[in-house]
Amino acid sequence: MNVREAKVSDVETICSLINEYAEQDMMLFRSRAEIYENLQSFIVADDKGKVVGCESLGVIWKDLAEIKSLAIATTRKGEGIGSEIVKFAVEKAGRLGVEKVFVLTLIPGFFEKQGFSVIEKDKLPMKVWKDCARCPKQDHCDETAVIREAGE
Repeated sequence: MNVREAKVSDVETICSLINEYAEQDMMLFRSRAEIYENLQSFIVADDKGKVVGCESLGVIWKDLAEIKSLAIATTRKGEGIGSEIVKFAVEKAGRLGVEKVFVLTLIPGFFEKQGFSVIEKDKLPMKVWKDCARCPKQDHCDETAVIREAGE
């Protein structure tokens, strides 16, 4: 398996992976247009030419990046693909010079195993709430904030 930057040819699979989880109310929907517009932020796990996982890494501010839209093919869960993608994103954030990476997640235990720590959401700057404006759960958010130092 190879973890790499996403390419245009990956968009359909990225969209399908993310929206499968969105249909289960586990993450926000992402349109193809939105994925194309933000393609440079996407990372994929490629297994023999087939994308089996993805996530997006967005720089929020000079010292903070966010991992979002982490999605693994349901037939490939439990194989360590998510861990490899998160590791790649954290290393990429470090190479970019970002000090910390955070995630808003429904599965904090997974991220704690990757070196993240739970923090209070109100410790994050207001800039991180951009996606919350379009979330149907904005008034009763059930996600947990986790954060860790970036690095190579």
